[in-house]
Amino acid sequence: MSYSAGRATQAYASVGAQSRVSAATPHRLVQLLMDGALDRLATAKGHMQRREVPQKVNAVNRAMSIVDGLRMSLDHSIDAAMSDNLENLYDYMNRRLLLANINNDVTGLDEVSALLRELKEAWDAIPHGLQNGEVHESVSSSTM
Repeated sequence: MSYSAGRATQAYASVGAQSRVSAATPHRLVQLLMDGALDRLATAKGHMQRREVPQKVNAVNRAMSIVDGLRMSLDHSIDAAMSDNLENLYDYMNRRLLLANINNDVTGLDEVSALLRELKEAWDAIPHGLQNGEVHESVSSSTM
């Protein structure tokens, strides 16, 4: 029996990704989704530049699915105005990606990547104690 190094690497990466997801907090899951979307966009850009149409389409479609997953994960009951704004932004990103895919428009991929990086930077800057709606006891006790 022989094993392909490429297949073994893919299997290892898949197990690693599954492990990260199963052990992740909701905050970390959003970070992983954003990382995944950014990775797919970088891959799509490379395929677009090399005129590798099927691979480009696949990568853009995966990025769009991830952005849609981010949109669907919004909790409108926490801050309706902010979640509505984010929903509109995610919708814009997906429309922009669709047009970029159709028109082989690298600038569209770059625009969405920049928007996602900005959101990710803000998401990453959330203090650890507030990442999942937790409040430090010192903050809670000082308001009593």
